[in-house]
Order: sequence, then structure tokens, then C-alpha cells
Amino acid sequence: MDNKRINPPLSEEEVTALRAGDKVLISGVVYTARDAAHQRLVHLLEQGQKLPIELSGQIIYYVGPAPAKPGQIIGSAGPTTSSRMDPFTPQLLKAGLKGMIGKGLRSAEVRQAIKDYKAVYMAALGGAAALMAKCITKVEVVAYQDLGTEAIHRLEVVNLPVIVVNDCLGNDLYEQGFLKYRLTPLH
Repeated sequence: MDNKRINPPLSEEEVTALRAGDKVLISGVVYTARDAAHQRLVHLLEQGQKLPIELSGQIIYYVGPAPAKPGQIIGSAGPTTSSRMDPFTPQLLKAGLKGMIGKGLRSAEVRQAIKDYKAVYMAALGGAAALMAKCITKVEVVAYQDLGTEAIHRLEVVNLPVIVVNDCLGNDLYEQGFLKYRLTPLH
């Protein structure tokens, strides 16, 4: 199967064309955010205040990039466990977020919010943080610098490889994989 290519900000058409299991290459801007940044973003939404980034059509990569070594623009940039962001994700999807990149399962509430707000959850390659960092061509901190590596970064990426796990139709690649490879009793 060929890779699909997307360039955020994502339109509803682009999101609804993605299916669980699709291999995707992302080029353009994605934002980073982890637990503490998510908590701050949701707090601002609850207070009716403006967010430091525009979420409409955007993708958040759950990563805290390692500091760059001399001659590099960023250190290793592998995904963190997505379930840590689950308590905050439905509110960010409601605010316009269209894509998330991380690793691992999402809660039932997040999967429902992905359907309700027509979004997509994609998995990055765990254990390939140095490879993922090679797809990043520019990086800048745009909010919450006090959080250090967990600040919100604006990343420019070229051909960042991900796999769609949860699509807006409710399909779940992890559930599909479990059913496909489930052991059947020998008779």
C-alpha cells in the first residue's frame, strides 16, 4: 500500500479520507505538547481565554524533544504514551484540533470524541526517536517555555512517517490487529 500524504492544517475532507491502518507521511507544521501543556491549554479553554496556538485543523505530536546536540536542530523526538493526554483530548478536539500523534491505546471517551469531531489519531514509530528527529527541519518554542522540553514547540516536518490508529469512523487498528492475530484453539 502506498503512503498517503497530508499537509496540516487538515481539512475535514483530508481527515475523513484517512482509515485505520493507512501509512501516512506528514509534511508541514505540527505542534508538540505533553501533559502539562495540555492541562494549561484546557484551563485556558475553560476560562474562555485565547490559546497560544491556533488549533483549527492542526496536529499535536505527543513528544518532549531531547536537547539538540551540536550541529543538530533537535534531539531525539520519539512519541510518548498517548493515554496521559486522554483527560484533556476531547476538549482540544472540540476546539478544532484534527490530529494527534503518539503511541498506545486511547480511552473510549477519546475514541468517541475522534468520531464526534472528525479527527484522527496516528501512531509514530516507538523506539525510532532519532529517525523521527531527522524528519524535523525547523523547531521553535511557541508557548510555555518554562516547561522546558515539554514546552509547546512548532515543528516543521518533511515526510514524518505515522500510521493511522483511530479514524473518524470509529475504526481502531489495535482492535483490528488483536482480532486478526488472536490465537484460536487447536482442535
